[in-house]
Amino acid sequence: MATDGVKIIDGDLAHDTYWGIMDLYDSGVEITVIQKEIPFEKLDYGKDQDFYHEIFVTSYALAFWEIGALTNEILQEVQVVMSLGGGVKVWTEEAGAEEGKARQKELDKLWKKISQPNTKIRTRKKYREITKFHFAVDDVLAFKLSDGFYRAVICTEIEQHRGECNYKLALTTCRNETMPTVNDLFNYHISGKFIGASYNRETKIQMQPGVEELWPLFPEAGEFLFGLVHIVVSHKNFVDFKDKFAKVGTLRIRNSFRKSALFGGGRNFERFEGIFKDFDREQEVFEYKKFPIKLMCE
Repeated sequence: MATDGVKIIDGDLAHDTYWGIMDLYDSGVEITVIQKEIPFEKLDYGKDQDFYHEIFVTSYALAFWEIGALTNEILQEVQVVMSLGGGVKVWTEEAGAEEGKARQKELDKLWKKISQPNTKIRTRKKYREITKFHFAVDDVLAFKLSDGFYRAVICTEIEQHRGECNYKLALTTCRNETMPTVNDLFNYHISGKFIGASYNRETKIQMQPGVEELWPLFPEAGEFLFGLVHIVVSHKNFVDFKDKFAKVGTLRIRNSFRKSALFGGGRNFERFEGIFKDFDREQEVFEYKKFPIKLMCE
């Protein structure tokens, strides 16, 4: 078992617990409803029970303290998990004595905070949503690199969450001497990855309609699920280099094929240079697979 960071809100379980509560709270949901939606209960984590239960309890307690709804039941359970020392033990064994001490320090800080009444209850946040986008979903965006050739990406999703707005751009193998058209893209491929799944054939097809059309392309891979490779660019960062991209048309990737299998951040145009200048090498190193664009579209 690999440990996450020693802070109270570190790692998937802590994030899911804390932000699950906060997202409901910020959406205006009543405290009693939040308690029903995310109950304070002891789940079965197997042999790592004490470790994961401590993470759940402490992140849950912090969230409810911040929104002014910490109960004696939660507070008492924090005392119990701290006395068991499950988290400190695992951090010490897996990461060393210093990390064990660091985790204990975080627990002590948490206890000092939540054992006192919260005099500054967190206000419900209202996140501003972007309404004027740089580009739109399904836009095919072409751009010219320093080698003089044009490449292209497809915007498959614009995601907004907690005030962050991100564009998900699917990678294509397009490499044209002139500005590509949408018809040109049908001669190229889109980058994707296999997603392993142990479901039976019928279930996989129900989960991802049309995936059976991709299996003959890679018979050695078996009956896989599919995911796109994305570059994710924030709305804020795109301001600085959006002028390097030109919309040349639209292409709608099938809804069932839009899921991400892998994504990386694109903070600046240099990132696109780094990926696409030798895209064949990029695909080889990261084991991207090429899927015909004409097969992926509606």
